[in-house]
Amino acid sequence: MKLTITGYSTALFATWYFIEELGLLFDAGDGVSSSLLQKSRKIKHIFVSHPDRDHITGLLQIRQLNAREGGYPIVYYPKDAGSFPAMDRFMSKFDPHTKDSTWTPLGQHQNTFIKNGIFVRSIRNEHIEAPLDIIKSLSFDVIEVKQKLKEAFRKYDPKELQSIRLEKGNSFITEEKRQSILSYSGDTPVQDFDRWKDSKILIHEATFLDPSVKTHKGRKKNEHSILEEVIEMVAASNVEQLILGHFSSRYSKEQIEQAVRAFAQKHALNIPIFCVLPGETMRDILAQTPTHPSFQ
Repeated sequence: MKLTITGYSTALFATWYFIEELGLLFDAGDGVSSSLLQKSRKIKHIFVSHPDRDHITGLLQIRQLNAREGGYPIVYYPKDAGSFPAMDRFMSKFDPHTKDSTWTPLGQHQNTFIKNGIFVRSIRNEHIEAPLDIIKSLSFDVIEVKQKLKEAFRKYDPKELQSIRLEKGNSFITEEKRQSILSYSGDTPVQDFDRWKDSKILIHEATFLDPSVKTHKGRKKNEHSILEEVIEMVAASNVEQLILGHFSSRYSKEQIEQAVRAFAQKHALNIPIFCVLPGETMRDILAQTPTHPSFQ
């Protein structure tokens, strides 16, 4: 399935990614509606990773623009993040005509079907420190479900297959296959190298180029990823295309691109890598020239 992905992601300021073919929005940072314009009316499902302001401030305008019968997008959020019910109550008072919007809490490994044969699975991550049974920050996996012919029947001719199908049913000769077609990390440190190992397309944050800046004095910060850790993780996976974003605005375009190429070479990562650079909206990301091309 071809996916048209448009996104903006700058740490601290705003993050959002829109997948047009699925009517799907990951996070809803500031500027999503003004960037997508009329395409923002195609949004049917909004999966929000966590309640940091740079991931949620676009919700007010999306909800207002889509407040019409058949147009209300469903907002999905981490079940223990109390900011979302509070936002819903505020928006219902601020824009009373939007009160019919649906907000759905998600726990660990909940599957939400967004269209026939495609569901989104929620995955707890470690961006916000919390007990294991508390869900305040999520990643998401988009999974396509197909029925495939069982290996034992692949050499049968069509007439034989049709005869068996009529006699014993389609389920006798087919089996369900699931494929992760797109994964979205949200904000999270790299902890599990197998988490995205079979994703076809991975959108992952890479806030810091230098690991030393993760150490802050005076107060605890939510956890983010370091670029090299992301590259190393993906190099050990079957990911086919990588989209990196949420870079800190302290880094220039040249610094980011140079670091991505250097770490990809270091870890022998031979897939296309696309970078959503600070301050830039990137349209149809996978159709652009990658920062690091693959060499087959």
